[in-house]
Amino acid sequence: MTLSTIAALSPLDGRYAARLAPLRPLMSEQGYMHRRVQVEVCWFIALSDAGFPEFKPLSPGARTYLLGLVRNFSEADALAIKEIEKTTNHDVKAVEYWLKSRFEARPELVAAAEFVHFACTSEDINNTSHALQLKAAREQVILPALDDLVERLRGMAHAYADVPMLSRTHGQTASPTTVGKEVANVVMRLAQARERIAAVRLLGKMNGAVGNYNAHLAAFPGFDWEAFSRKVIETPEPTGLGLAFQPYSIQIEPHDYMAELFDAVARANTILVDWSRDVWGYISLGYFKQKLREGEIGSSTMPHKVNPIDFENAEGNLGLSNALLRHLSEKLPISRWQRDLTDSTVLRNMGVALGYAALAYHSMGIGLSKLELNAEALAEDLDQAWEVLAEPIQTVMRRYGVAGAYEKLKEVTRGKTVRPQDLRALIESLPIPEAERQRLLAMTPGSYTGLAADLARRA
Repeated sequence: MTLSTIAALSPLDGRYAARLAPLRPLMSEQGYMHRRVQVEVCWFIALSDAGFPEFKPLSPGARTYLLGLVRNFSEADALAIKEIEKTTNHDVKAVEYWLKSRFEARPELVAAAEFVHFACTSEDINNTSHALQLKAAREQVILPALDDLVERLRGMAHAYADVPMLSRTHGQTASPTTVGKEVANVVMRLAQARERIAAVRLLGKMNGAVGNYNAHLAAFPGFDWEAFSRKVIETPEPTGLGLAFQPYSIQIEPHDYMAELFDAVARANTILVDWSRDVWGYISLGYFKQKLREGEIGSSTMPHKVNPIDFENAEGNLGLSNALLRHLSEKLPISRWQRDLTDSTVLRNMGVALGYAALAYHSMGIGLSKLELNAEALAEDLDQAWEVLAEPIQTVMRRYGVAGAYEKLKEVTRGKTVRPQDLRALIESLPIPEAERQRLLAMTPGSYTGLAADLARRA
């Protein structure tokens, strides 16, 4: 059954299908099938090199052919496996049967066919396949998208390092900063979150039905199966899986690393929710304008509107992603006794959780590319907020022992419209060194930014 994108149940495969094209081959069911074939092939080839008299080392031609099945795995191959599954009603067994069917006309492989899926439980194949999917999605989609956002924001931090901006703690006027410094805060947070995602070790186990190599030792009692399994899992692709070895498990890999990974992605997403809301507010204040797109409409009735839709879309999709990621991280590490199936259907939604994140990152990138700084609005806001200089004035007064410094400035400024001349009159009356007086008299809201510019440039 072929559906058009407009008939898709999920907007990830409907309205936003094109935006998620890089993720779909990795996290779809086809991607899952692909990785299962990869695991079965790697295990099979490794078994041929184990020194068992019943399974001689495969010829170079056979190895090339098998690795080619992985490298060239197609949608047609995935559909062929699904056709077999209609009979088996078991997806891993369908992969095994499909792989054996590819051995036809190759006597060397036909003779060794019973070593396909040898001593494995389905979860030996599934857990490593999931790890390979996450590895590819992290390396090819999630980290590159975050890296792009970090670099875009870093460019903004540097470009606007010296542009003063009124802060708004509690939504009220507060000590000035610079536009670049506020963006730099996001850069540093997001860069650290990105590193936490990259640092998570992706684990795999291949130790049988309950994690003890029972069937393995029944077949070959004197063989070091744990070392063999470790080698298959840790050897880099394409001859191995390039994962970290999980020595202790029940039938399933415990999924703690998945929880760690999904929590790390959710943390990055939360930082971007924070930024989405902040930049939405800055657009509302007029600090940023948005570049117009020919033919684009902001409202069906209000022609003047240019809405910050990209940041709104990003915030909404980040929320969807985090809701799923949190369920994944809370549910997956829990399994009744040695195995239950509650994780199976949940794991099939990993791509959905990451898909909403990738969609949000895309929207964020588009939104950032539309931003134009409105220096006039920033300067006007600062010029209406001379009360922010109450902080430096009272701090200098305290340095020189002027009694009641805070209280005197509070009396002059709190809840009042403060004019430059009001502050100048106060400064002129202060018993402080003349050099300090002149420094305070020269200060403006736009010049009172501390180390903001330097911090922005260092990001």
